[in-house]
Amino acid sequence: MKFRPCIDIHNGRVKQIIGSTLRDAGDRAAENFVAEYGAAHYAAMFRESGLAGGHVILLNHRDSPFYAATREQAEAALSEWPGGMQAGGGITAENAGEFLEAGASHVIVTSYVFSDGRICLENLEKLERAAGRERVVLDLSCRRKPGDGDGGPYYIMTDRWQRYTDIALTPELMEELSSRCGEFLVHAVSAEGKAGGIDEDLVRILAESPVPVTYAGGIRGIPDIEELGRLGGGRVDFTVGSALDIYGGDLPYEKLKTLRGDPGDIKP
Repeated sequence: MKFRPCIDIHNGRVKQIIGSTLRDAGDRAAENFVAEYGAAHYAAMFRESGLAGGHVILLNHRDSPFYAATREQAEAALSEWPGGMQAGGGITAENAGEFLEAGASHVIVTSYVFSDGRICLENLEKLERAAGRERVVLDLSCRRKPGDGDGGPYYIMTDRWQRYTDIALTPELMEELSSRCGEFLVHAVSAEGKAGGIDEDLVRILAESPVPVTYAGGIRGIPDIEELGRLGGGRVDFTVGSALDIYGGDLPYEKLKTLRGDPGDIKP
């Protein structure tokens, strides 16, 4: 279990947003934090702390007038720490190589593979050929559908968490997909950006992943990280956004960056 840092970029700025509010129309999102510094500043910070394996996410659609500025920020972060961070947001087989050449260690993909509400194996095979299986991270970010209740399945979301697929996230699905990628990244969409606590049911599912998996969403403090470690059996990595003090929250980055295993390792 380890802490993996994140850099989210929207409209050309490093931000922390409430994930469920992100909309392509008008490039809108409810913001928790807008950084004074560029993405390269944070990448340098993570490099100096030795926190490899985090991710840089482009939150604008490729047709957005802000996409060029967002991509420029992402590439600045990747070049600041070549091979230290993964990149996601609008990745396809056609452009995966560009992000890898820019310094990404892996490419993170959702909509290109989970296309039109289903798994597009043809696109996944193209991506494997373009990037190599071990450098592909499948983003299985998900949420329950309204009305399903607490016991309902989690459905994978695409298009920057705006569209449900008909694909439920299960241990069986992760087993099936694990032969086609190196890792999974999973945002609990209903909890993302709210710092209201982790999605415990989702973490229990992720604990069964046969490949490395990173959880994101709702972490607000050390007790949540300890609970994630317990529920995930120490096998689920995590990222923290809005709760971190470097992004306007109260959780000290200086404490969290020391975690390399059990949450009890976090220095007081």
